[in-house]
Amino acid sequence: MNRAMTHREWTHTSARRPRGRGSRCFAPIVCFGSMLLTTLFPAVAAAHEVRPAYLQIRQTGAASYDMLWKVPGRGENLRLGLYVKLPDDCASVAPPRTEYADGAFIERSSIHRAGGFEGEVIYIEGLSATMTDVLVRIEWLNGATETARLTPESPSFVVTGNPSQLRVAATYLRIGVEHILLGIDHLLFVLALVLLVNEWRTLIATITAFTVAHSITLAGATLGWVRVPGPPIEVCIALSILFVAAEIAQQRRGRPGLTARRPWCVAFAFGLLHGFGFASALGEVGLPQAAIPLALLFFNAGVELGQLCFIALVQSVVVLGRRLPIPAPAWAWRVPPYAIGSTAAFWLLQRLEAFV
Repeated sequence: MNRAMTHREWTHTSARRPRGRGSRCFAPIVCFGSMLLTTLFPAVAAAHEVRPAYLQIRQTGAASYDMLWKVPGRGENLRLGLYVKLPDDCASVAPPRTEYADGAFIERSSIHRAGGFEGEVIYIEGLSATMTDVLVRIEWLNGATETARLTPESPSFVVTGNPSQLRVAATYLRIGVEHILLGIDHLLFVLALVLLVNEWRTLIATITAFTVAHSITLAGATLGWVRVPGPPIEVCIALSILFVAAEIAQQRRGRPGLTARRPWCVAFAFGLLHGFGFASALGEVGLPQAAIPLALLFFNAGVELGQLCFIALVQSVVVLGRRLPIPAPAWAWRVPPYAIGSTAAFWLLQRLEAFV
């Protein structure tokens, strides 16, 4: 979700309201790390500046609904050009109320529609011209919940009223995959672990420890058993990336640190922190009350699937690079840890500023 935005995607609010043991072995790692950071740097530098839009429709009566529409903005004069298109026979009960808070424009309104929304299409105008997503959550009077994620390739969806178990599983699996693959901070932490661990069995144990840890806190925070403020967690996540980046540098200098000696312990400890970060993202979408265990299970499965795909990509690049005669200077080993550490330090200062 942290993707760079072009200027064309934004509109003025006044205009409209709708590794290695040798240089050859380490060269592919250097190339991959540099490519990853330089290609994604606009999103990295923005951290969480660009967020998905959020649409919530809550049924309050047989034909009455409360609607909340949250659109990311840059200051109070620029907002994303996204607008909700409901069926034509929807009527506004009162003028919408709009405010700007926490980097987003929030519009609240009450609408009336006889016959409900089942079988109807909800469309987000302008979404196909952007690079962001829209999270949709519909809460029915009987307690059921329907969620969807709209993308530039798929800017509309048909309301079912009672989504099947298969649809719930598919939706939350995709949300989990997208969250980890677009969560650059989580990916940098995983990349640092891969650079630190040289043996396959140890790497599997390390990633398993990370998985178990963030699954625990993800479930606990999502179900309300544990409550931790978001800003301090974001600061600690940046610190965790900075720590493992320093550990890579220490290891390459011949002074292996705690992570090199007990990588699974460090992965488990920091995995607890990252789990709270995953829970924060899941909290923006919400869980269907009638299928909480299923949605939580498949969101976590999606996170793991995306994580494994990323690790497989890194390892494939390393294996392919070792077969190619790619020389690297003696200082090349410094590129990944210093690049990862610098990015984490930037995040740390940025998040500390927002927190303080």
